[in-house]
Amino acid sequence: MSVESVVAAPVAKKVPVEREHHGDVFIDEYEWLREKQDPEVLAHLAAENAYTEAQTAHLRGLREKIFDEIKSRTQETDLSVPLRIGDYWYYSRSFEGKQYGASCRCPIDAEAVGIDAWTPPQLEVGAEIPGEEVLLDVNALAEGHEFISIGTVAPSRDGQLLAYSFDVLGDERYTLRFKDLRTGELLPDEIVGTTGGATWSHDGTHVFYQTVNEAWRPDTVWRHRLGTERAEDVKVFHEPDERYWVGISTTRSEKYLIIGLHSKITSEQWLLDSATPEGEFQVILPRREGVEYSVEHAVIGGEDRFLILHNDVVDGVKAENFVLCEAPVADPSRMTQLIGHSDDVRLEDIDAFRDYLVLSYRREALPRVAVWPLTESGYGERRELDFDLELFSAGAGSSPEWEQPTLRIGLTSFLTPMRIYDYVPATGALLLRKEAPVLGGYDPDEYVQQRDWAIAGDGTRIPISLVWKKDAVAEGPKPLLLYGYGSYESPIDPYFSVARLSLLERGMVYAVAHVRGGGEMGRLWYEQGKLLSKKNTFTDFIDCARHLIDTGVTAADRMVADGGSAGGLLMGAVANMAPELFRGILTSVPFVDPLTSILDEDLPLTVIEWDEWGNPVADKEVYEYIKSYSPYENVAAKDYPAILAITGLNDTRVLYVEPAKWVAKLRDTKTGDSQLLLKTEMSAGHGGVSGRYEKWKEIAFEFAWLLDTVGLSGE
Repeated sequence: MSVESVVAAPVAKKVPVEREHHGDVFIDEYEWLREKQDPEVLAHLAAENAYTEAQTAHLRGLREKIFDEIKSRTQETDLSVPLRIGDYWYYSRSFEGKQYGASCRCPIDAEAVGIDAWTPPQLEVGAEIPGEEVLLDVNALAEGHEFISIGTVAPSRDGQLLAYSFDVLGDERYTLRFKDLRTGELLPDEIVGTTGGATWSHDGTHVFYQTVNEAWRPDTVWRHRLGTERAEDVKVFHEPDERYWVGISTTRSEKYLIIGLHSKITSEQWLLDSATPEGEFQVILPRREGVEYSVEHAVIGGEDRFLILHNDVVDGVKAENFVLCEAPVADPSRMTQLIGHSDDVRLEDIDAFRDYLVLSYRREALPRVAVWPLTESGYGERRELDFDLELFSAGAGSSPEWEQPTLRIGLTSFLTPMRIYDYVPATGALLLRKEAPVLGGYDPDEYVQQRDWAIAGDGTRIPISLVWKKDAVAEGPKPLLLYGYGSYESPIDPYFSVARLSLLERGMVYAVAHVRGGGEMGRLWYEQGKLLSKKNTFTDFIDCARHLIDTGVTAADRMVADGGSAGGLLMGAVANMAPELFRGILTSVPFVDPLTSILDEDLPLTVIEWDEWGNPVADKEVYEYIKSYSPYENVAAKDYPAILAITGLNDTRVLYVEPAKWVAKLRDTKTGDSQLLLKTEMSAGHGGVSGRYEKWKEIAFEFAWLLDTVGLSGE
């Protein structure tokens, strides 16, 4: 008797619950699974886990092999490229055999001048680093915990104190602690239940942090004076509107503290001179519905100025892709436009340094970086950095100092392991500091990456990125993994993955469908895949799949779709709409019961999500539209692809109950004998398990299932 036949597929009991909105009655038979503490619910999840383990038991050897491949290609003991902050170089270490890393620092060379003072030391594994201090060893912090996530590791400006935060449950509620780096002693200050961030005042006497309300919305900023009780902390800002998230940061110049409020479509910024941390924040530009803006401080021609990115109406037309303006600090409303609106270029960010500006934007579905020198009279000539790659992701990395002659740049592609450069604006030199090592003789010339385009039903061209290994891919239709996301204007840009090599080496093609709802092609691309246009996201993905089949790249019995979180909604929708196109569907923390969640104003994040999906509570049309595509409501008696859904019991963003209900309904309703599996990580949240080896095991589990589904498990 095979092990697969020993454990039967769990059958969830039915407890009809009536839900009525706008005259529509829906009978939900699996809502009882929401009771997280109910022993019967936990027993059901455990039964699903046991069934999944039994159904995949034959893949244990392959899982171990893939895990070993990831491990063998990874330089386990490594150091990051040091980053200068004040009088120290800060960097991280990883250690062979340990799940987590450590944050460290060493002093700068006090004798170095000019560019030499900004040239990071070449740190070698195994070599002694003079003056090295271990600021935070996460392995020690993780002792006794099954899970740990670090929210921040933030030194004070003078380098004497460290703020750090950690979460040991996966529910994204962090504990904030402080360490005296002069003595190594932990300070008694302890702040429980924060969002994880910490912003120091310039003088290091205060820390600003955020807390969340019952709906997990960051709504309040607090000021904590070191050495005082938490009960004495001062609430410096509170936002009652449920649509807004609140954050706090400093300008790079450190002249100002800025509180930022953001809904999905509106923003507002509040300002405080950092020299007076106990002062009152003042609004920069009052919020106006539908207008987003961000503010950076710069010194232009010797005068303090604000650089403002916004999408307000300009010359009678809304600047959907944003414009860049400058304005006097005394009156931010008196803006002068520096870069106008473009239908083809989405302005995303502006960073200011003493001697230059850095502009981040995207064009032709790729992120770009340009450096803009500042002169005595104003602005010099902008220069876009060129990397001579067809597909790539380039971004201004962490460059925290206001006065520095170099700019840290990160570059990657599907073929290019992450490269860290220092760009010298004064000379145009691009200095390679490190390329992430890939052990075992990786040669990018053995692989191909390219861009293809599918045509959607309405004539829109949808970009598809593809990567494969030249000699591993056979002629004819190829096994292919098609990834998609398509929400929140989040782009899926090219990136290198050591783990992905285990798929490519076995002849798998990896593809990304850059569907509407994402941010790859600008703000309008996002607008065309949200609210009452959300179905474009799903039909775009289906059209990409059909294009790959019609052009002979793959076949329906060789293709698996993959997406997580909001991309899991995409997976659930296409499973209902076009199940015949896929051999399998892989989805993590999937948002597959959206209507139930968005109707419940007491659930985490619901109200703020209304700007993304619409408000089905108040609007019957929105209710009917979401119900028409919601994966859970639209499960039908039809043959589905094989499905593997993975979730986390402590997820606060997409509750475990969504995939649990979805799988229960699929098992009861669908026809055919395709595999249907649910795996719940019982001590993890939205980001999955913690610890790199545990993450590698999870990847190996998913990849083994994926390869088995397309017939490559023996290759």
